[in-house]
Amino acid sequence: MRHLLSVADLGPDGIEEVLRLTDNFVEVSARAIPRVPALRGKTVVSLFYEDSTRTRLSFETAAKRLNADTMNFSVSSSSVNKGESVRDTVTTIAAMGVDAIVVRHSSAGVPWQVARWTDAAVLNAGDGWHEHPTQALLDCYTIRERRGSLAGLRVAIVGDVKHSRVARSNVLAFSLLGADVTLVAPPTLLPPSLAGWPVAVSHDLDDVLPKADVVYLLRMQRERQTEALLPSLREYTALYGLTRDRAKLLGDDTIVMHPGPMNRGVEIAAEVADLPGAVITRQVANGVAVRMAVLFLILGSGGDLGG
Repeated sequence: MRHLLSVADLGPDGIEEVLRLTDNFVEVSARAIPRVPALRGKTVVSLFYEDSTRTRLSFETAAKRLNADTMNFSVSSSSVNKGESVRDTVTTIAAMGVDAIVVRHSSAGVPWQVARWTDAAVLNAGDGWHEHPTQALLDCYTIRERRGSLAGLRVAIVGDVKHSRVARSNVLAFSLLGADVTLVAPPTLLPPSLAGWPVAVSHDLDDVLPKADVVYLLRMQRERQTEALLPSLREYTALYGLTRDRAKLLGDDTIVMHPGPMNRGVEIAAEVADLPGAVITRQVANGVAVRMAVLFLILGSGGDLGG
């Protein structure tokens, strides 16, 4: 694997390879000293043009646990503020001899451009509304951890699908692994076209919840919305929020997921996020191991995973 730009780069076999390798790194992460020398001498740089807590820290932690050197590029204190282009920034960073660039940008397609401008490996950490492949991988791993397999599972992805790169990557990954995906959202929060999406669509959350094995709640992405798409957040919660009453419709084994950050009280009630079936903090924990697996597959020489 040269880059990771899209879930489509992997296909079902590639996803399974990442998940199998993640098993090893979950074990590493549980050690007293959770480090292996697999990427010693490699340098991984984080190039984030958008705010991030989980993804940036997760990639940084993953690289350090593999003994790679890390560099963090902060847009707010860089020459970007003097008008430097993305291309010139990438060229400058690449000239320092880095092995991988982890890119997040508000515009779709930027990681593909970066891959053309550098010989370093490029990992897409989120591009606009488009994709977020490592989030999809950690979500697949978290479901598999609870249920053994995604094959035949009924997954409901609920909320602001239109602005969600997580939704796009997850639809692709879940369906490649054999899950049946239903999007649940008001028409204004669905993409203009779902042609080619392997999904069913519903506008009735109460009808979908009792049949769902996994309920995946999306954050209301107000920072990406340029027009009024809903009468009010209160009305959204009334129709599409996983409230305390709605949670009673869930099966005993139903998994509740959220990519974070959560708007508690909007798409998910505060107490529902803490139910036994909610695996939201587990998603974060697994994110480190999944990103270790991805970095190892891209930069590793197939060397020793031992301490």
